[in-house]
Amino acid sequence: MTKQLLKPDYIFESSWEVCNKVGGIYTVLSTRAKTLQAAFPDRIFFIGPDVWRGKENPLFAEDEKTLQLWREYAKNEGLEIRVGRWNIPGHPITILVDFASFYEQKNEIYTQAWLDYQVDSLHAYGDYDEASMFSYAAGKVVESFYRYNLSVQDKVVYQAHEWMTGLGALYIQKKVPEIATIFTTHATSIGRSIAGNNKPLYDYLFAYNGDQMAQELNMQSKHSIEKQTAHHVDCFTTVSEITNNECRELLDKPADVILMNGFEDDFVPKEDRFEQKRKHARDVMLRMANKLLGTRLSDDTMIIGTSGRYEFKNKGINVYLEALNRLTRDKNLKKDVLAFINVPGWVGDAREDLLERMQSDEDYTTPLKVPFITHWLHNMTHDQVLDMLKYLNMSNASDTKVKVIFVPCYLDGKDGILNEAYYDLLIGMDLSVYPSYYEPWGYTPLESVAFHVPTVTTDLAGFGLWVNSLVHHEGSLQDGVKVIHRTDYNYSEVADAIKDAVTEFSALSDNEIDGIRAHAAEIAEKALWKHFIQYYYEAYDVALRKAEQRLSQKQQQ
Repeated sequence: MTKQLLKPDYIFESSWEVCNKVGGIYTVLSTRAKTLQAAFPDRIFFIGPDVWRGKENPLFAEDEKTLQLWREYAKNEGLEIRVGRWNIPGHPITILVDFASFYEQKNEIYTQAWLDYQVDSLHAYGDYDEASMFSYAAGKVVESFYRYNLSVQDKVVYQAHEWMTGLGALYIQKKVPEIATIFTTHATSIGRSIAGNNKPLYDYLFAYNGDQMAQELNMQSKHSIEKQTAHHVDCFTTVSEITNNECRELLDKPADVILMNGFEDDFVPKEDRFEQKRKHARDVMLRMANKLLGTRLSDDTMIIGTSGRYEFKNKGINVYLEALNRLTRDKNLKKDVLAFINVPGWVGDAREDLLERMQSDEDYTTPLKVPFITHWLHNMTHDQVLDMLKYLNMSNASDTKVKVIFVPCYLDGKDGILNEAYYDLLIGMDLSVYPSYYEPWGYTPLESVAFHVPTVTTDLAGFGLWVNSLVHHEGSLQDGVKVIHRTDYNYSEVADAIKDAVTEFSALSDNEIDGIRAHAAEIAEKALWKHFIQYYYEAYDVALRKAEQRLSQKQQQ
């Protein structure tokens, strides 16, 4: 018999990425909001930083009437907040908090956190203060709302995301023990740092001491708030098995529940428009390639791509380029390959020479200078992608079967060259490649399969591991997701495996490709929030039971 899960009456979630699009956590929160808003209508509140003060935030619609009485009460307590709706599906109530006034109390706040929970803020630098002041302010906002509107009869959950919100979670744990707390780390700060500093993470994970590594990598404060929050909240969660291993070893605490990242597929065009949008995307990419390279690429050119944050090693951009270089010498490659790197760099202006050609109907037969890039960079001579292309002696010459184009800007439809949004280009790809070395989950391959574009990823990505568990073997091209085994030391084998996957795909018949595309879409369907939201209900239950236990012990004392 399954036990009845305790459900909250009210949920608060705080994150630096509420109404503030920075990275993958924005996707987690903004796609899940609709599902939770349907289950808890206007009883789920998102709390974010008011970093847009004085400027219009396109993601936030202020509403002076929502929570009006409490807002006046909060204002009298010295809390500067704006209340409205997040402009995403579900339109949940959102509270943006201006945390600037708390800087004056910073030393007292940090001292108290040390006394209560041994949080070490002594070594803070960079974004630590900003994040902590926001986090503390968010905790004060929830405390104020609770005192004004709710009582001990209400089951309330506060979920904090990433080390940036840890201080607020601990504040609530102490000041409002009636509220059940959940802390979610999407990637440990120390694990990301080890990987980013070119130290082997996985083979030595069992031997690393998180506290010692934090000292070595100058990460004591971020590591400390993350670790103490993980240990003291009612329910500690992370997003994948692979990150859970990190938490167990580096934070000395395994997750209580794993909250895998789902998504909504409402951004995928329906059948009638799908083919039309796919054809348009291919036309745009092939036309731009002709203008840049001065080479006519046929309609059956195989278009592949990678995208995401510019983390050269962690996202596997280096091994992708290595694989493309090896592909140029592969005699079994049956089609021309146009390979994109859609990764925002330190971008300057759109290239005027390319723009001029884009505005012309002429078919060009000579390449532009630097025929690898669509926009100039501020650091052309020190860019890792361009450096590696040079090192590998890639040419983009008309007689090579593999052409590489680096699009170093956000694809928001206004970049000046392609002028298409990311998803409107993704739909035109034949295959995507995300050979990550460090990837707690991996939205990019998941988005790819949602658009019926088969993908290549690794088992060092949470998504790749999940696919393996779904198909009960190492994911293959035929499954729609090829999952390559990756370790600290098998870079060369990974490059070969990517090369072989592209070559294999180039030889498939249209019927075989249609089957693979259908399998890719089936995998995406299994990751929708309607399936994954269940894990959140389990986390709510764990946290609420712990809070109940705490309160009953308190009453007995």
